[in-house]
Amino acid sequence: MAQLELTDIVQRYGRQTVVDGVSFSLAAGRIACLLGPSGCGKTTLLRCIAGFEEITGGEIRLRGSPVSRPGNRLAPEKRRIGMVFQDYALFPHLTVGSNVAFGLDRRAGQAAEQRVNELLATVGLAGLGDKYPHELSGGQQQRVALARALAPRPELILLDEPFSNLDVGLRERLSIEVREILKREGSTAIMVTHDQHEAFAMADEIGVMYDGRIQQWDIPYNLYHRPANRFVADFIGQGVLLAGTVGDHNSVRMELGTLISDTPVECNESCTSCDQGCRVDILLRPDDIVHDDSSPVQAEVLHKAFRGAEILYTLRLASGSEVLSLVPSHHNHALGEKIGIRLDADHVIAFKKHDECTDPACEIRLEQQATKPVTWHNHGALR
Repeated sequence: MAQLELTDIVQRYGRQTVVDGVSFSLAAGRIACLLGPSGCGKTTLLRCIAGFEEITGGEIRLRGSPVSRPGNRLAPEKRRIGMVFQDYALFPHLTVGSNVAFGLDRRAGQAAEQRVNELLATVGLAGLGDKYPHELSGGQQQRVALARALAPRPELILLDEPFSNLDVGLRERLSIEVREILKREGSTAIMVTHDQHEAFAMADEIGVMYDGRIQQWDIPYNLYHRPANRFVADFIGQGVLLAGTVGDHNSVRMELGTLISDTPVECNESCTSCDQGCRVDILLRPDDIVHDDSSPVQAEVLHKAFRGAEILYTLRLASGSEVLSLVPSHHNHALGEKIGIRLDADHVIAFKKHDECTDPACEIRLEQQATKPVTWHNHGALR
C-alpha cells in the first residue's frame, strides 16, 4: 500500500486553475520532490497535501485512508504530517530542545526527553539543546526544524523550499545530510524546490511541474537522459536541440553524423508516423559532445566557462548551429579556436519539429550506442 496517493487533484482560486489534474503515489520510505519554476503550482500542491487548503477536485489518501476530497478535509493536525518550512518557523522564546519537543506528548516525560536527545544527535546538534535559535547558524536552525518535524514520528514529512535561505555551498552539503537523516529515520518525504541540484541530491523520484501539471514523474537519471517532452528537456540540465531529418533504412541524419535504428522510426501516437524526410530536433547534452582532435568535425569556440576540473564550451558548427561540450580543463582552448568534436551519447532524444507536429511532447526516443565517429547504431526499442 502506498504511503501517499494523489488522484486527479485540482485546485482553483476563483477562475484560475493552479493545480490541474495531478496524480501520483509515493511508497513508504521514499523521498520525492516537486520540482518546477515559480508559479507552477508545486507549493499549492504541498499545502493541499498538508491539509492547509481544500481541494476543488480529486482525492488525497494517506495509507489508504482519504484525507481530502472536495468539501471534506481532515484537519492538518490530525494527518500525522511533519512540516519543515522555508523560514524554519522556530519559536524564538524556546530553547532548541523545547522546539524539538514541541510536538511531543508532554506527559511522555523521560521518553520525550530521550527522543529529543536522540534526534539532536542524529542531526548533529548534540549538546546544543539549551541554546536558543538566534544563537545558531542558518544550517543549524534548519536541522532543528527537521528534528522538530521528525520528533512525533509522522507518517509523512513535507519540506517547503527548505534550503532557499542558505548559501550555495551549505545548501548542497545540507541537502545530502538531510537525505541521510530521513533515510536513517525511515521517513517518507516530499520536498518542493525550484533548484534541480537540490532535487537530484535529495530525491529518489522527482515530479517536474509546469502550468499546474506533472510533466514527468521519474528518477533523476531518466529526467536528464529521457525527458518526456520539450519542457522537461529544457528545464533539466543543459543542452541544445540540433536539427535532423529522418532518412531511409531507419536513419536520422544530422550535422554531426547519422543515427541508425534497428526498428522503424516512430513518433508519439498523438502524431503521424515519422516517415522519410520528417524533420526533427535532436537533444544533445554537454556530455554527449566529446573533444577529439582526430575528428573530421570541427567547431569554433564561442564561449567558455571554467568549472575547475572541467570547462563548459559553447561551440559553433559549420552551419552556424551551436552545441555545448563539457571538456577536461587541461584542454584549455582560446575563443575563436577550432577544435575537433564527435558525438558520444548513450541516449539521444529527438522531438518532431513544431511546424510538423502540433503536440510539443511528440518525440522519438533513440537509445543508441556509438560505434564509429559519425555513425551510431541503436540497440534499444524506439518509442
